[in-house]
Amino acid sequence: MAEEYDIKTGQLISRKWREKNTLGGTGKWQVEVGEPTSPLLGAMESELITESSSNPIFMRKDTLSSFQWRIRNLPYPKEVYSVCVEEEQRCCVIRTTNKKYYKKFSIPDLDRYHLPLDAAALSFTHANNTLIITYQKPKEILAAEEQLQKELKKIKAANSGDGDCKTQ
Repeated sequence: MAEEYDIKTGQLISRKWREKNTLGGTGKWQVEVGEPTSPLLGAMESELITESSSNPIFMRKDTLSSFQWRIRNLPYPKEVYSVCVEEEQRCCVIRTTNKKYYKKFSIPDLDRYHLPLDAAALSFTHANNTLIITYQKPKEILAAEEQLQKELKKIKAANSGDGDCKTQ
């Protein structure tokens, strides 16, 4: 796992996981929080066939008090969307009444802490062709993140410029 934090605010910018592939080598990075990386960036194959730029883009961007998902390129009004919690499958579901978009997603942070999903903590809004889904963080996760912030304050930033690396 690799995490990137903003030095000034202490906010999580990205979290990526990498697992071993079937042959034991390192696999591709799986983005959990932050901008998804575009595959085949700069490769010749990307010039032949590319996905449409108007496809919905699903990404997670957390705030200090909530988990937040943003789905760009969704032009429908707010009344069309329905966001609910599926407790038996431990996931959230986004549906549209016009049957143009459907998405299931889990909250891995709640799974790691073995916490139940709470429908009352889930809310959504729509603005500028972007659906924003917000799930308020439980107090257990807020306490764990506060403890993590204390640990991070002890660590120097990777590019803080205080290193004694000399160029030749």
